[in-house]
Amino acid sequence: MNAEPAFSPPCGPVTGWRDGVVVRATAIPYATAARFQPPVSAPDRTEVLEATSLSHACPQAPVPFLDDILGTRYGELPGSEDCQRLSITLPAGLGEDERVPVMVWLHGGSYTSGSGDLAIFDPKALVAENRVIVVSVTYRLGLFGYLAAGTGRPANLGLLDQLEAFRWVQRNISAFGGDPGNVTAFGQSAGGDAVAHLMATPEAPALFRRAIIQSAPLGITRGREKMSTAMGVAARAVTEATPAMEMVAIEGHVSQVARKFGLIAAMPFGTQYGHAPLPPESGIEEAWNTAAPGIEVLIGHTSEEARMFLPRNPAVSRVARVPLLGPAVVKAVNWAVTEAVYGRSARRFARRHARAGGTAYRYVLTWAAPGSIYGAAHTVDLPLLFGNEKTWAGAGLLTGASWEEINIQGRALRAGWARFAAGKGMDSDGGIPGALRYRSV
Repeated sequence: MNAEPAFSPPCGPVTGWRDGVVVRATAIPYATAARFQPPVSAPDRTEVLEATSLSHACPQAPVPFLDDILGTRYGELPGSEDCQRLSITLPAGLGEDERVPVMVWLHGGSYTSGSGDLAIFDPKALVAENRVIVVSVTYRLGLFGYLAAGTGRPANLGLLDQLEAFRWVQRNISAFGGDPGNVTAFGQSAGGDAVAHLMATPEAPALFRRAIIQSAPLGITRGREKMSTAMGVAARAVTEATPAMEMVAIEGHVSQVARKFGLIAAMPFGTQYGHAPLPPESGIEEAWNTAAPGIEVLIGHTSEEARMFLPRNPAVSRVARVPLLGPAVVKAVNWAVTEAVYGRSARRFARRHARAGGTAYRYVLTWAAPGSIYGAAHTVDLPLLFGNEKTWAGAGLLTGASWEEINIQGRALRAGWARFAAGKGMDSDGGIPGALRYRSV
């Protein structure tokens, strides 16, 4: 890897590195914030920022089952509350006056885990194949970013962090060869949910023109006020002085408090209506409708979302072992949960968006590794989108699939996402044979 001459954005000079195919500038601060406080824009600099280290992750607990499925490793990035950082990956050899589409990535992880700079989210293939810029955002999580209501503290700090990241992109991305008028927000799972809810903020159409919402659990984002209040009571012991990892431990207890509230407790932390920057729950549809004419949407999910979670359910695992009947019951449970959490809500979102004057496409991703017990489960889109054989080598999600097959499907998916991000739309009906189907709404 070779040093890259400094870029000169308004925030101050930045030096990244190149590997011959892409250029990267990493761990760039887009905001600063004290604990439990809204973010403020990172101050401009006059000295050169050596943007060659990886961003920190917000402090978080290990999630062993996710490590097994995705091949990640707990602690691969250092934890720090000072995590409002973004990384930029751009094609090598951009012309001096060239401005290419920008895709801003918001990672998933139930609002309690993950980071924009995890190795599995390496956007090199997406960038190099399609001549786009990818901005990967890290933001506050869990009790640091989505502290439950009833505490008197802001509830949507992680969402406010993300808004600051998009503002940073608008001010600075042209210095890296990006077009600030051609920005797409894209995210998966909690990241997709965040993209959807960013669309409900008045500023959204000025920050991004398009949104790709992947596997967002929009079916469990309503009716959460009582749960959030109970979680807030359980979190009252947390103060500005509580050590970070002690907060992470308390976060686990707070999540347990949510369990009695049923299916919505599958993602206990998350965006909360009626707290800045979101309207009350009763006004969310109107807010989305207001934004619809200015933002094109591609929204969808995998065909077997729930299969990621079912093997961890003891009752489902027992039923699955019953001859003949077991597999049929598991299939029915998978369909019901996938529909309740992801499917119906995605279709409703797309139809409402189109009725409000927006352009909307919806998709279902069906590809699955032939030897994987997870099938076309939640997160199966990630190795296709961020194709890197080395970083995905240990993923249980991909058991039995050759990298050649993964890359064939992945290259087609990446091209489709990039085409949408470039403002070229999608065919009215189409897809990738054996992997994806989509249609306009």
